Amino acid sequence: MTEQTPPTADTAAATLILGLGNVLMTDEAVGAAVLAALKPVADADPSIELMDGGTLSFTLAGPIGEAAWLIVVDAARMGQAPGTVRVLEGDAMDAQLSQHANNVHEVSLSDLFDIARLTDSLPARRALVGVEPAAVDWGSELSPAVAAAVPMAAAEVAGLLARWRGGD
Repeated sequence: MTEQTPPTADTAAATLILGLGNVLMTDEAVGAAVLAALKPVADADPSIELMDGGTLSFTLAGPIGEAAWLIVVDAARMGQAPGTVRVLEGDAMDAQLSQHANNVHEVSLSDLFDIARLTDSLPARRALVGVEPAAVDWGSELSPAVAAAVPMAAAEVAGLLARWRGGD
């Protein structure tokens, strides 16, 4: 696949920022919380689409395949301290997803990427902004460590966008 040009407001395929997780399961809601923090950024830039992907489904294959660039924000068990934010891009993201394909979601993000590969529509630029959860249990509030990580995760997303647009 060839390198894609930066998305613009005139581009049909924009940058999709996909928040994943169940808002009824404490730290699983971090994706939605980061999307809320990024709303002003998206409001100022029509090439950015924020999407709450919930607990995943095959219906997300379309939006993923249509995106020029993709940033996924999710709770991710990475063996780090709760609230740790890590950014994995491209092949590193793919490796993380294949190692941890078993999750509480109906389908895995790895499954959706496989669909995009089959249709040659996998976004050329893609990244996972993962936040290590402290707790995944019934509850509507993020743990203190994960709540404190939301601004950092949002800043990582903004940093990715700036770097990608700079051609790096």
